[in-house]
Amino acid sequence: MNITTQNLRFKEDLRKQYKQAIAEYKKDRSRPELLLSHLRKIVDRVLKDVANHYPLPAQASLCAVGGYGRGELYPCSDIDLLILLKTPPNAEEQELLEVFIATLWDLGLEVGHSVRTVDECLEEARKDITTETGLLESRLILGDRSNFIELERRFKEQLDPASFYRAKALEYKQRHARYADTPYALEPNCKESPGGLRDIQLINWIARAAGIKPSWHRLVSAGFMTENEALQMKVAETNYQRLRIELHLLSKKNDDRLLFDAQIALAREFKIQPEKSKRASELLMQMYYQDARTVYVISGFIMQIYESYFFENQQQDEELLEGDFKIIGEELDVIREDAFLRKPQLLLKTFLVFQQNPQIRTISVRTQRLIWDSVDRIDEQFRNNPINHWLFIQILQQPTRIVRSFRMMNYLNVLPAYIPAFEMVVGQMQHDLYHVYTVDQHSLMVMRNIRRFAMPEFHEENPLAHQIMENFDDTWLLYIAALFHDIAKGRGGDHSQLGAQEVVAFAKLHNLEDEEVEFLEFLVAEHLLMSNVAQKRDLSDEQVIRAFASRVDTQKRLAALYLLTVADIRGTSPKVWNNWKAKLIENLYYLCSSALGDNNFNRNKILEQRKKEAKALIKAKGMSDEQRDQFWSKMDNAYFLRHEPEDIAWHTLNLFEYTDTETAIVRARATDKADAMQILVFIKDQDALFERIASYFHEQQINIYEAQIHTSSNGYALDSFLVESPRFAGDASTFAKIIEINLATKLDLAKPLSAPDIDNAHLPTTSPGQRRSRSFPVRPRVQLDREESGRYWRLQVNTTDTPGILYSLAHIFSQFKINLRMARLLTLGERVEDIFIIEGPALENLQSQLDFERAIIDTLNELLPSTSTQVD
Repeated sequence: MNITTQNLRFKEDLRKQYKQAIAEYKKDRSRPELLLSHLRKIVDRVLKDVANHYPLPAQASLCAVGGYGRGELYPCSDIDLLILLKTPPNAEEQELLEVFIATLWDLGLEVGHSVRTVDECLEEARKDITTETGLLESRLILGDRSNFIELERRFKEQLDPASFYRAKALEYKQRHARYADTPYALEPNCKESPGGLRDIQLINWIARAAGIKPSWHRLVSAGFMTENEALQMKVAETNYQRLRIELHLLSKKNDDRLLFDAQIALAREFKIQPEKSKRASELLMQMYYQDARTVYVISGFIMQIYESYFFENQQQDEELLEGDFKIIGEELDVIREDAFLRKPQLLLKTFLVFQQNPQIRTISVRTQRLIWDSVDRIDEQFRNNPINHWLFIQILQQPTRIVRSFRMMNYLNVLPAYIPAFEMVVGQMQHDLYHVYTVDQHSLMVMRNIRRFAMPEFHEENPLAHQIMENFDDTWLLYIAALFHDIAKGRGGDHSQLGAQEVVAFAKLHNLEDEEVEFLEFLVAEHLLMSNVAQKRDLSDEQVIRAFASRVDTQKRLAALYLLTVADIRGTSPKVWNNWKAKLIENLYYLCSSALGDNNFNRNKILEQRKKEAKALIKAKGMSDEQRDQFWSKMDNAYFLRHEPEDIAWHTLNLFEYTDTETAIVRARATDKADAMQILVFIKDQDALFERIASYFHEQQINIYEAQIHTSSNGYALDSFLVESPRFAGDASTFAKIIEINLATKLDLAKPLSAPDIDNAHLPTTSPGQRRSRSFPVRPRVQLDREESGRYWRLQVNTTDTPGILYSLAHIFSQFKINLRMARLLTLGERVEDIFIIEGPALENLQSQLDFERAIIDTLNELLPSTSTQVD
């Protein structure tokens, strides 16, 4: 049999054996470790068969290292080999080695190999922790046993368990830092992310270095973990093994990332069915996050236990505290091992004591572990105990360490156990192209933001919120609202109303005053109100302000709703909040505050204040009153109510000479974002104006993410856009000049426009946002209603953020002869929610209305990137 034929036989045998092993696994996925062992045995046999036909040097020992050495081989994992020699290879031996390794690659095996003597192995292990870790799990496959035994003996003599721990602890910390030290990534790596398989392997590596053969029951016997922790880790490990196997089978490569499209496919493979308003992929990820949190917490415990084991702490001062507690050094500890069994209320009191004693730096790992293992004591009787009600409210009412305490309570499962409705949202991801945190993490982030409003060092983040917070007495009620505002997410129905029912039940159970109960009910039920009105309604319309003020009713409710709204938006994603949104919500706050404080409310007070601030800015630039009034006289009151004093001043300084211009005036200026700028367009209104502007930005690959469209009473359009492009970051001033010239030229020429030709089918998917848009698109939704005044129509468009949306909508407006009076474009993560105030004869006829809406829906569907055919 010639070499080629032999290799083909090896390759076919390997393929058949792999296929058979995977088929056996699919019959019963409950024991994934059997497949990992089976694949290891298959590769062992193949290596021996290859070595029979392509012999290794007589002095060689073929060893498995890494995961393969451990006996775990995933379907597409690399096969790490050490070819151990007594002496460096001569030319003949080198040729044998090259033929052997080349044959393995011919078979399709992804081989990583090293050729070393014992001395070289030990030297490399001294220099490189990865090599040292691989040797820790080395296993002889075939060849000279005596040389391998010598390596084992000398390696064991060289290995310093304490130094090994130190190196692995640093590696652990650095790896967690690379993944933002959270197990809740949108697209986690099930092997490398915090709380992933690597954390489990780390525990076993350090145990092996300490001379303990790694297994969960042996670690329990050695005192490193409890029975409960061992059981939880074993369950998580099995789930991870199954998940990683399926990832390899799905991608047909060694890729351990749970990318969005993989989440959909895995949910289908595991036969997970969607529930109410939860996608199957969201349920899959909720299970993943629960395992990741378990591993993250327990591995953190065990690393601290290892620290004490390898480096005995010096005796620290102990101070008795409140009967059940003591302070050791700077750590809070319970005195008795059975403290939480004897007195379950200590599960809450621990956090209160931590808050009330600033000399305490943290809660000891021992106490955290006891809490973790005692959470099952939080049952119905515990939740109905008035003592525990008092303790929980006290924790909320403390002046410091609120957020840190609640994060620990969530981390240690106390919070989900105490509020069962909260447990339902722990680890629940929202594939809505808006939120980037799980519901529980988002709620705690909102709580954090509210706390920051009260802290002087964060005053500059939001001066108004800080000012309001200084005069707000019941901040603890805001924390409750933060915990409950999204607590009903994923149940189906209106989560605001369902959440309001939950917070009312909680408040009554905890014996809050009737006024406090009503206050919380309002905040949770209406927590989206201020955001929706500020961003989607015309704040220059007095009826809008009066209607909003009527629902808010009191200054205290307004203050609380403002604080909760800002904290909520800032807690969805680092990218969503910007100065534009801040100003809109701030304006609504002031307008509503004025309305609530004055039964004869009218816009004149706001109008005069806005003008007064703008005048001061203009005067500081040296402009005369006559020049200013030359522009202002052409602007109606709605203009001043819709724009900020800073923007009014900018407009005035740039446009006072052009109030009767027959040509387009375009101005651009930098923003606080390096890749963004603000564009001002001033021109006599014309047909298809909005379409021309949108087409220019689309052609230049400039994204519009906010816009204010204003048409004055004298027939001039004054439109303002926030736009972004990666190109701006390099030379924004040059691009600003180019835009000012080219956009004005395009508008002046007013050439006929062709229909947009946009193909988003093959958009890149290199970023998480792009992948999320493709996997979980927001299906287009259109709503057309009469606007409050009755003069115009309000069009709301919700869809996935993709190139060409605005251009395509503008083209449809032109086709139906729709006149645009105002627009507010909102980009929320990877979704858009655009509001247009429009008019036109086509809107007065029901059939043409339906045709208009259908044209929008059809166009937006065509713009969506092609998505996977998998059902989620």
